[in-house]
Amino acid sequence: MIKAEKLDRGDKVAVVSLSWGGAGDEKFRHRYEIGKKRVEELFGLNVIEMPNSLKGSEYLDKHPEARAEDMMNAFKNKEIKAIFSNIGGDDTLRLLPFIDFDVIKNNPKIFMGYSDTTVNHFMCYKAGLTSFYGPSILAEFAENVEMHDYTINTIEKTLFSSKPVGEIKASKHWTSEWLPWEKKENSKIKRKLNKEKRGYEILQGKGKVKGKLIGGCIEVLDWLRGTILWPEINDWEDKILFLETSEDQPSPDYIRWYLRALNALGIFEKINGVIIGKPRDEKYYEKYKDQYLKVIRDEAQRDDLPIMYNLNFGHTSPMFILPYGVEAEIDCDNKTFKINEAGVKKI
Repeated sequence: MIKAEKLDRGDKVAVVSLSWGGAGDEKFRHRYEIGKKRVEELFGLNVIEMPNSLKGSEYLDKHPEARAEDMMNAFKNKEIKAIFSNIGGDDTLRLLPFIDFDVIKNNPKIFMGYSDTTVNHFMCYKAGLTSFYGPSILAEFAENVEMHDYTINTIEKTLFSSKPVGEIKASKHWTSEWLPWEKKENSKIKRKLNKEKRGYEILQGKGKVKGKLIGGCIEVLDWLRGTILWPEINDWEDKILFLETSEDQPSPDYIRWYLRALNALGIFEKINGVIIGKPRDEKYYEKYKDQYLKVIRDEAQRDDLPIMYNLNFGHTSPMFILPYGVEAEIDCDNKTFKINEAGVKKI
């Protein structure tokens, strides 16, 4: 995998709306401005707004080619060091006909987002570029009142340093509280933090396993099967698969069906381990666990495959960042998770 150059203060960062265009809608614009300001003031970066990124949800819904154009032009621009997604959505897949994978490969830079941005990550993965499953502008950068220290630290450690990321500890607090973004006054109300009572859980497995990271949001991954973005079966060899669920809170039945599809593809025979993000609001917390064990342990007969549960990535706050294609390590006995490499390089 190709690694992009690390960020330094003063670098230019493009912001893009590759799915939902809410960042440009009047009722959400204040939220975008908060996130932009945090990128500039907390991290010392210069935000470059791509031409179509703020044209609003109605325009961008009708023009996937405009969204793709922003992505391609952001990669082509030699002055831009990183690309941050404004937000996810539900139709990034419509960009696929307009993507030039050679442009991504020949212009490596940091690309970050999550949720529906899973599609863009698999575009980068197909091009051979390490990208970053992590914070978006409208959500984490625009967190009510102030960003979480846990999220700030993971950005600095993962994107601004060429040292191995190292151990990622569980956050001591979490929140999934929803305060509607369209109410501007809500941005001044801190979301309620819950004390973490469980930490990382090992559902099964012993000892340590290592593997290169690949994964994303389950519902979005489900849409990718059968497309040119889906990796060949041998590409799953020795990987650590990361999975998480969206704010739609899919049913335990859906999780079972999706995992069965992965099993039918032979993926559980290939990978070295699984890490799973904290479910939104901890809804279905125990029922999801049952489904993972039912399919992986019982149906796939992989009772030896390490499964670590309740990690702080994806649709939960605060969150850490997962770099695609870099080596991670699950230590079942000590319940620790590490990223053994840097996600970026120093020029």
